[in-house]
Amino acid sequence: MTDTPAKRLVRQLKADGIEDARVLAAMEAVPRDRFVPVEQRDLAWENTALPIGYRQTISQPGVVAMMTAALDVRPGLKVLEIGTGSGYQAAVLAHLGAEVFTIEYVPELAQRAARDLAAAGVQNVQVRAGDGNLGWPEEAPFDRIIATAVAPRLPPRLLEQLKPDGVLVMPLDQPEFGENLVRVTLGPDGEPRIKRFCPVRFVPFVGSERR
Repeated sequence: MTDTPAKRLVRQLKADGIEDARVLAAMEAVPRDRFVPVEQRDLAWENTALPIGYRQTISQPGVVAMMTAALDVRPGLKVLEIGTGSGYQAAVLAHLGAEVFTIEYVPELAQRAARDLAAAGVQNVQVRAGDGNLGWPEEAPFDRIIATAVAPRLPPRLLEQLKPDGVLVMPLDQPEFGENLVRVTLGPDGEPRIKRFCPVRFVPFVGSERR
């Protein structure tokens, strides 16, 4: 069987502890090189974050895989993504069968991501330019919400748009814990239950959350 950069990446993700077979298959199938600037394409299949312009990055594949696995995406689920960036994470979610609504604060990146998603043949993704802290209320509630930017607290409007049995995955930067990836579920009382995974580094939330 022919070895490829995608297969080599998946082997590295397995070695790093990613075990979800569906997520690994999506990471192999989605062409990451279609979602990075031309000058970065020789590094597209490396397990590293890459600049995409406007002081933003495409996340490290290992982090994308870890967040996707924590989100527990299944076919037919409605997913809200905050921070479209390159569109790569949205493409992975769509490959897993989700209906994806993704919001990007930088209009130029939103336009580029929509174009690159279409060129890659990715379906079931709607892209909007706007303030991700506000969510997408007309499409709420969502089964899953994923945010690819770090905030000092859980954005309240996103929690309001999460189904009672839903899952939110995002990085949080709190003084007592530092910046960590978290998985959030709502308890029977409606209060968020937070599970911390590991230290991460993400670009910060912009928009109303930072004001």
